[in-house]
Amino acid sequence: MRAHYRAEGLAEQDLAADPVTQFARWFAQAEESGLHEPNAMVASTADEQGRPSSRTVLLKRFDERGFVFFTNYGSRKGRELEVNPACSLLFPWHGIARQVIISGTAERTGRDETARYFRTRPHGSQLGAWASEQSSALASREELDRMYARLAERYPEGEDVPAPPQWGGVRVRPETVEFWQGRENRLHDRLRYVREESAREADAWRVERLCP
Repeated sequence: MRAHYRAEGLAEQDLAADPVTQFARWFAQAEESGLHEPNAMVASTADEQGRPSSRTVLLKRFDERGFVFFTNYGSRKGRELEVNPACSLLFPWHGIARQVIISGTAERTGRDETARYFRTRPHGSQLGAWASEQSSALASREELDRMYARLAERYPEGEDVPAPPQWGGVRVRPETVEFWQGRENRLHDRLRYVREESAREADAWRVERLCP
């Protein structure tokens, strides 16, 4: 199975000065293209032995500080990031022949930031964050449903639900950000921003072109 990619590519002179601005451009274009959930990304982590694991999560915000998603800190990814904060994020925008690959270091967001976001979630999703001890073993689906039902009785629709203490945000501070554009004959464009700390600039970036 082979796809034929577009002829137009990505040139160095077309890039923004920093990867967050460039990401914002591409993210807006992904939204405009009609892609389903362009904020869906594959988050990859590794345990203390270096054994990797991956799953799809949703990007909830981004700025010059990094890229944020929310999770149960007791989940597999939460436990792995606790012992090994290295993290990779992949946006697989296959419908427009693009990918963005972010490598960086993860840290927890502050509780105030977590609480503000939690209040914006639908009521059912708020209850779900309490009901699920993410990644832990369950005896049955019925056990999970019973837990949710008890929470729904305790916190009926319209009542404030506090953010669970074991649940919160993860911000990935990028160290490299690659923009991948599919091209004809598998000669894809791959331009990668690399963070360079300098005395003059807190966040200086250089761009390198990678072989496809």
